[in-house]
Amino acid sequence: MEKHRHFIIYKPYGFLSQFINNQTKRKKKLLGELYDFPKKTMAIGRLDVKSEGLLLLTTDGKVSDFITTRGNVEKEYYVQVNGEINQDKVDLLKNGVEIGFDGKKYITKKCKVSIIKTPNFPKRTQKIRDDRHGPTSWISITLTEGKFRQVRKMTSAIGHPTLRLIRIRIGNVNLGTLKVGEVKEILSF
Repeated sequence: MEKHRHFIIYKPYGFLSQFINNQTKRKKKLLGELYDFPKKTMAIGRLDVKSEGLLLLTTDGKVSDFITTRGNVEKEYYVQVNGEINQDKVDLLKNGVEIGFDGKKYITKKCKVSIIKTPNFPKRTQKIRDDRHGPTSWISITLTEGKFRQVRKMTSAIGHPTLRLIRIRIGNVNLGTLKVGEVKEILSF
């Protein structure tokens, strides 16, 4: 029986959540540049190129399928948004907002949302913006679904576009003390 391997990674800004670049025009940074992963390693879910944080990787397709499609697994994000967000806007997010998905309108499921103090993360490699553009706020969003660019679409729907997005938790697995770009092999998820 094949022994599967599992990894957690702090995906840096600017990296694709994949091992092969299907585009020929631009060279993109790929996960394989960060670690010598075994063959058949796959990312469990994705973070877009502008997003950072916790990414799970495995050689076990069944684990990947459970977490991404059947598991109802919580994913928690710290999100820096444009402007000063208030409790009314947080309540809108909690109760579900209308976003576009696959050319159709979709109401997001209820989720957990709270305003948080500015977290202590390393500065991003590409500057977000400076104070002359106005205030920003940080929120925590915990979802059990994961539509394409869902968190970004949700914050835009309430008038507070996402400036920085960092996934800090998937199920019981936390980003913890991992440094940007660091990979750690673990026994299981």
